Amino acid sequence: MSDLGVKAVTGKAIAIHGNDIDTDRIIPARYLKAITFSELGQYPFQDERFEPDGTPRDHPFNRDECRDAKLLFVNENFGCGSSREHAPQCLRRWGIEAVVGVSFGEIFAGNCEMIGVPAVRARPEDIVRLQAAVGADPSIEFTLDLDAMRLSGGNEVVDLEMPENRRRSLLEGHWDTTGILVGNAAAARGVYERLPYTSGYR
Repeated sequence: MSDLGVKAVTGKAIAIHGNDIDTDRIIPARYLKAITFSELGQYPFQDERFEPDGTPRDHPFNRDECRDAKLLFVNENFGCGSSREHAPQCLRRWGIEAVVGVSFGEIFAGNCEMIGVPAVRARPEDIVRLQAAVGADPSIEFTLDLDAMRLSGGNEVVDLEMPENRRRSLLEGHWDTTGILVGNAAAARGVYERLPYTSGYR
Protein backbone atom coordinates (compact mmCIF):
# COMPACT_ATOMS: atom_id res chain seq x y z
CA MET A 1 0.00 0.00 0.00
CA SER A 2 1.28 3.46 -0.87
CA ASP A 3 1.59 6.10 1.86
CA LEU A 4 0.12 8.55 -0.65
CA GLY A 5 -3.45 7.34 -0.24
CA VAL A 6 -6.25 9.90 -0.09
CA LYS A 7 -8.33 9.31 3.05
CA ALA A 8 -10.12 12.63 3.47
CA VAL A 9 -10.23 16.19 2.19
CA THR A 10 -11.05 19.08 4.54
CA GLY A 11 -11.49 22.70 3.58
CA LYS A 12 -13.77 25.39 2.25
CA ALA A 13 -15.79 24.86 -0.91
CA ILE A 14 -16.72 26.58 -4.14
CA ALA A 15 -20.13 26.10 -5.77
CA ILE A 16 -20.40 26.12 -9.55
CA HIS A 17 -24.00 25.96 -10.76
CA GLY A 18 -25.26 24.36 -13.96
CA ASN A 19 -25.61 21.03 -15.71
CA ASP A 20 -23.47 19.74 -18.59
CA ILE A 21 -20.44 21.93 -17.89
CA ASP A 22 -17.95 20.54 -20.35
CA THR A 23 -14.18 20.39 -20.30
CA ASP A 24 -13.88 23.29 -22.75
CA ARG A 25 -15.61 25.52 -20.21
CA ILE A 26 -13.40 24.20 -17.43
CA ILE A 27 -10.29 25.06 -19.46
CA PRO A 28 -10.47 26.59 -22.96
CA ALA A 29 -8.77 24.69 -25.78
CA ARG A 30 -6.11 27.36 -26.40
CA TYR A 31 -4.39 26.37 -23.13
CA LEU A 32 -3.93 22.77 -24.23
CA LYS A 33 -0.69 23.71 -25.99
CA ALA A 34 1.14 23.80 -22.66
CA ILE A 35 4.09 21.40 -22.58
CA THR A 36 3.54 20.64 -18.87
CA PHE A 37 0.58 21.02 -16.52
CA SER A 38 2.50 23.20 -14.07
CA GLU A 39 0.98 26.55 -15.09
CA LEU A 40 -2.60 25.38 -15.66
CA GLY A 41 -3.77 26.48 -12.21
CA GLN A 42 -4.18 30.00 -13.61
CA TYR A 43 -6.86 29.05 -16.12
CA PRO A 44 -9.91 27.22 -14.71
CA PHE A 45 -13.08 28.77 -16.17
CA GLN A 46 -10.90 31.43 -17.76
CA ASP A 47 -13.48 32.64 -20.30
CA GLU A 48 -16.17 32.89 -17.63
CA ARG A 49 -13.93 34.62 -15.09
CA PHE A 50 -12.68 37.42 -17.34
CA GLU A 51 -13.93 39.78 -20.00
CA PRO A 52 -12.10 39.67 -23.36
CA ASP A 53 -10.00 42.66 -22.22
CA GLY A 54 -8.95 40.83 -19.05
CA THR A 55 -11.31 42.59 -16.64
CA PRO A 56 -12.33 40.16 -13.86
CA ARG A 57 -15.97 39.16 -13.64
CA ASP A 58 -17.84 38.18 -10.49
CA HIS A 59 -17.06 34.48 -10.50
CA PRO A 60 -16.46 32.13 -7.54
CA PHE A 61 -12.91 31.39 -8.70
CA ASN A 62 -12.14 35.13 -8.55
CA ARG A 63 -13.52 35.81 -5.07
CA ASP A 64 -11.06 36.34 -2.24
CA GLU A 65 -13.19 34.34 0.20
CA CYS A 66 -12.96 31.29 -2.08
CA ARG A 67 -9.29 31.49 -2.94
CA ASP A 68 -8.16 28.70 -0.60
CA ALA A 69 -11.12 26.38 -1.22
CA LYS A 70 -10.35 22.67 -1.60
CA LEU A 71 -13.74 21.25 -2.56
CA LEU A 72 -15.88 21.96 -5.61
CA PHE A 73 -19.67 21.41 -5.57
CA VAL A 74 -21.21 20.89 -9.03
CA ASN A 75 -24.40 19.60 -10.65
CA GLU A 76 -25.12 16.99 -13.34
CA ASN A 77 -22.73 15.70 -16.00
CA PHE A 78 -19.82 17.89 -14.92
CA GLY A 79 -16.72 17.43 -17.07
CA CYS A 80 -18.56 16.07 -20.10
CA GLY A 81 -17.28 16.62 -23.63
CA SER A 82 -13.72 16.04 -24.80
CA SER A 83 -11.42 13.78 -22.83
CA ARG A 84 -8.75 16.39 -22.08
CA GLU A 85 -6.90 15.61 -18.86
CA HIS A 86 -6.07 19.31 -18.59
CA ALA A 87 -9.51 19.90 -17.02
CA PRO A 88 -8.92 18.10 -13.71
CA GLN A 89 -5.26 19.15 -13.83
CA CYS A 90 -6.15 22.86 -13.89
CA LEU A 91 -8.65 22.45 -11.05
CA ARG A 92 -6.12 20.54 -8.94
CA ARG A 93 -3.32 23.00 -9.61
CA TRP A 94 -5.64 25.89 -8.69
CA GLY A 95 -6.19 24.14 -5.33
CA ILE A 96 -9.23 21.87 -5.70
CA GLU A 97 -8.62 18.49 -4.03
CA ALA A 98 -12.09 16.91 -4.43
CA VAL A 99 -15.16 17.38 -6.61
CA VAL A 100 -18.66 16.57 -5.35
CA GLY A 101 -21.45 16.46 -7.91
CA VAL A 102 -24.62 14.77 -9.07
CA SER A 103 -22.78 13.05 -11.94
CA PHE A 104 -19.63 13.36 -14.05
CA GLY A 105 -18.35 12.73 -17.51
CA GLU A 106 -16.86 9.25 -17.24
CA ILE A 107 -13.46 10.17 -18.67
CA PHE A 108 -13.28 13.29 -16.50
CA ALA A 109 -13.92 11.19 -13.36
CA GLY A 110 -11.23 8.73 -14.44
CA ASN A 111 -8.75 11.53 -15.08
CA CYS A 112 -9.51 12.92 -11.61
CA GLU A 113 -8.68 9.56 -10.06
CA MET A 114 -5.36 9.44 -11.94
CA ILE A 115 -4.18 12.58 -10.13
CA GLY A 116 -5.60 11.69 -6.72
CA VAL A 117 -8.71 13.89 -6.85
CA PRO A 118 -11.90 12.15 -5.66
CA ALA A 119 -14.90 12.79 -7.92
CA VAL A 120 -17.81 11.66 -5.76
CA ARG A 121 -21.55 11.69 -6.36
CA ALA A 122 -24.36 12.97 -4.15
CA ARG A 123 -28.11 13.21 -4.62
CA PRO A 124 -29.35 16.27 -6.55
CA GLU A 125 -31.21 17.66 -3.55
CA ASP A 126 -28.11 17.32 -1.37
CA ILE A 127 -25.97 19.17 -3.91
CA VAL A 128 -28.52 22.00 -4.04
CA ARG A 129 -28.34 22.35 -0.25
CA LEU A 130 -24.54 22.23 -0.23
CA GLN A 131 -24.32 24.90 -2.93
CA ALA A 132 -26.79 27.08 -1.02
CA ALA A 133 -24.79 26.65 2.20
CA VAL A 134 -21.60 27.76 0.46
CA GLY A 135 -23.39 30.72 -1.09
CA ALA A 136 -24.67 31.82 2.31
CA ASP A 137 -21.38 31.27 4.15
CA PRO A 138 -18.19 30.66 2.13
CA SER A 139 -16.20 30.19 5.35
CA ILE A 140 -17.81 26.81 6.17
CA GLU A 141 -15.27 23.98 6.29
CA PHE A 142 -16.36 20.61 4.96
CA THR A 143 -14.77 17.20 5.38
CA LEU A 144 -15.07 14.55 2.69
CA ASP A 145 -14.37 11.18 4.32
CA LEU A 146 -13.62 8.45 1.77
CA ASP A 147 -13.70 5.71 4.39
CA ALA A 148 -17.20 6.60 5.54
CA MET A 149 -18.26 7.96 2.12
CA ARG A 150 -19.76 10.98 3.80
CA LEU A 151 -19.42 14.75 3.54
CA SER A 152 -20.02 16.89 6.60
CA GLY A 153 -19.81 20.60 7.29
CA GLY A 154 -21.92 23.31 8.85
CA ASN A 155 -25.36 21.79 9.36
CA GLU A 156 -24.96 19.29 6.52
CA VAL A 157 -24.19 15.58 6.53
CA VAL A 158 -24.41 14.01 3.08
CA ASP A 159 -23.93 10.42 1.95
CA LEU A 160 -21.68 9.97 -1.08
CA GLU A 161 -21.14 7.40 -3.82
CA MET A 162 -18.34 6.49 -6.20
CA PRO A 163 -17.23 3.28 -7.94
CA GLU A 164 -15.62 1.02 -5.36
CA ASN A 165 -12.55 0.34 -7.50
CA ARG A 166 -11.83 4.08 -7.67
CA ARG A 167 -12.44 4.54 -3.96
CA ARG A 168 -10.01 1.73 -3.12
CA SER A 169 -7.45 3.09 -5.57
CA LEU A 170 -7.54 6.47 -3.84
CA LEU A 171 -7.54 5.09 -0.30
CA GLU A 172 -4.63 2.76 -1.00
CA GLY A 173 -2.63 5.16 -3.14
CA HIS A 174 -2.79 2.96 -6.23
CA TRP A 175 -3.70 5.95 -8.36
CA ASP A 176 -0.11 7.20 -8.01
CA THR A 177 1.64 4.81 -10.41
CA THR A 178 4.87 6.84 -10.35
CA GLY A 179 4.94 6.73 -6.56
CA ILE A 180 4.41 2.97 -6.61
CA LEU A 181 7.32 2.48 -9.03
CA VAL A 182 9.64 4.72 -7.02
CA GLY A 183 8.67 2.96 -3.80
CA ASN A 184 9.43 -0.41 -5.37
CA ALA A 185 12.48 0.59 -7.37
CA ALA A 186 14.56 -2.47 -6.39
CA ALA A 187 11.81 -4.90 -7.38
CA ALA A 188 11.20 -3.05 -10.63
CA ARG A 189 14.91 -3.16 -11.42
CA GLY A 190 14.97 -6.91 -10.79
CA VAL A 191 12.12 -7.45 -13.26
CA TYR A 192 13.83 -5.20 -15.80
CA GLU A 193 17.08 -7.16 -15.56
CA ARG A 194 15.28 -10.48 -16.09
CA LEU A 195 13.57 -9.38 -19.30
CA PRO A 196 15.42 -10.77 -22.35
CA TYR A 197 14.56 -7.84 -24.59
CA THR A 198 16.15 -5.22 -22.31
CA SER A 199 19.65 -6.72 -22.41
CA GLY A 200 20.94 -4.14 -24.87
CA TYR A 201 19.83 -1.23 -22.62
CA ARG A 202 21.50 -2.12 -19.32
